[in-house]
Amino acid sequence: MKLAARFVTSAFTVEGCPRWDRAEIAFAGRSNVGKSSMLNALAGARGLARISRTPGRTRSLNFFELGDSLALVDLPGYGYAAMSHAEAARIAALLKNYLRLRRNLALLVMLIDARRGPGAEERELAAVVTERGIDLIVAATKCDKLRNAERAAVPRLFAPLGVAPVLTSSRDGEGIDQLCRRILHYAGRAAADEPARE
Repeated sequence: MKLAARFVTSAFTVEGCPRWDRAEIAFAGRSNVGKSSMLNALAGARGLARISRTPGRTRSLNFFELGDSLALVDLPGYGYAAMSHAEAARIAALLKNYLRLRRNLALLVMLIDARRGPGAEERELAAVVTERGIDLIVAATKCDKLRNAERAAVPRLFAPLGVAPVLTSSRDGEGIDQLCRRILHYAGRAAADEPARE
């Protein structure tokens, strides 16, 4: 099961986002969480999202068409220490403005390293979308690096978010089909709701 998506455009402000009727499924995570690898794994296409050896390369909102009525949105990563304070502030504002203001947003897929669990940033972003009534899926990434005892601790580690995570690995494919099914389930509901045009 794959998400057959096609890149459309990038935006550096919420005002610059596409004006369309598509329900948007956004992906958020820290700069080193493996967001681009996850998007490529879900799409079954190695080059859909650009992967860099240097975290923090995604600094815009990147839009991909998915079918006739949906879109994937690759949000800029956060928490990258080698970025200037001004650039980090710009990206943080762009991310939060998109989550707070974008009417097309129907679902947020939050990627969190399974070894570290959610921090203050993840809790804040989850609260923003929850207050808006936006659906939230949590993907615990890099689970191939977990020992058995660490796997058993994941539910407790992620409990503060109030959402059970899907254990995933872009490297060996664990959880990718499950995550894809959950995304398509929510996406089907979102498409039926016919989001308002921006």
